[in-house]
Amino acid sequence: MLRTFRAVLKGNLLEWQEQVNGWLQGDRTVQVLVTLLDEEPFAVTQGRGRQMADVLEKLAQARAFSGVDPSRWQREIRQDRELPERSE
Repeated sequence: MLRTFRAVLKGNLLEWQEQVNGWLQGDRTVQVLVTLLDEEPFAVTQGRGRQMADVLEKLAQARAFSGVDPSRWQREIRQDRELPERSE
């Protein structure tokens, strides 16, 4: 069975992003396939989270959505289908 573990490749070393203790113990040799993802490493994307939080804070301070009734908005955008044998 193939197992997938997230890691960051730095030079020629893998830094595991999760626990792999049960699979990689001691000097055990394990075959791996490495797939390079089109996403930025975790350390770089952490800064984006802070930026997003800052932008959301500014929106909250500006009361950008104060005129929006969330329940009404949800009813307006929801596209429920009619249930079988249930008509109003």
